[in-house]
Amino acid sequence: MLIDHTADLGIRVFGKDERQLYNHAGLALFDLIVHPGPPKKGKIRRISVQGMDWPDLMAAWLRELLYLWSGKEILVQNIDIKVIKPFMIEANIECLHFDPIHHEIRHDIKAVTYHGLDVKQEKKGWTSTIIFDV
Repeated sequence: MLIDHTADLGIRVFGKDERQLYNHAGLALFDLIVHPGPPKKGKIRRISVQGMDWPDLMAAWLRELLYLWSGKEILVQNIDIKVIKPFMIEANIECLHFDPIHHEIRHDIKAVTYHGLDVKQEKKGWTSTIIFDV
């Protein structure tokens, strides 16, 4: 679900547990960045990220994924979180290189911000609000 926000782009992400929440947040980031092209088999990369609390872990997680795009033009197309615990994630991510013939850029996301960032466990699962600088 998109959230209107002046000069930035915000999303609200849901998951039945923290694993699904962080998975959905990572995939949502790339859904905002690019319209995917035809499915292709990607290369698997292992990443590990730590934070000081759940919101800080979310920021660190998304910054690490965003770096793949902004630093290397790599798109994440699938995420398999192997370990998630307070406050650490280890995941295998399936990625492929950006191809302007097959991928359409939607938004130029520059950064993950701490403005309005939250991660909450609620009765029906986990939620997070994330604001990106565009």
